[in-house]
Amino acid sequence: MKRVRVLVSGRVQGVWFRDACRHQARAAGVGGGARNLVDGRVEVVLEGPPEAVDRVVEWCRRGPPRADVAGVAVTEETPVGERAFHVR
Repeated sequence: MKRVRVLVSGRVQGVWFRDACRHQARAAGVGGGARNLVDGRVEVVLEGPPEAVDRVVEWCRRGPPRADVAGVAVTEETPVGERAFHVR
């Protein structure tokens, strides 16, 4: 299992980024969550099979059609067994 924390910057709030990310993660069988940060970024935590997590990270680099992703910072973390994906 692999767990990463992804910080996505750019025009990523108010463009359905978190909801679209939830659909991507659930389709890939990845747990974790997504939330807006006060500085305008979106924080995404992903946990699951390495290839599935990597696929969702790559999606985060593009985002949904209305997003304009300027940067993505990925930090690996220790897996905690998270299976469901939630949006806050």
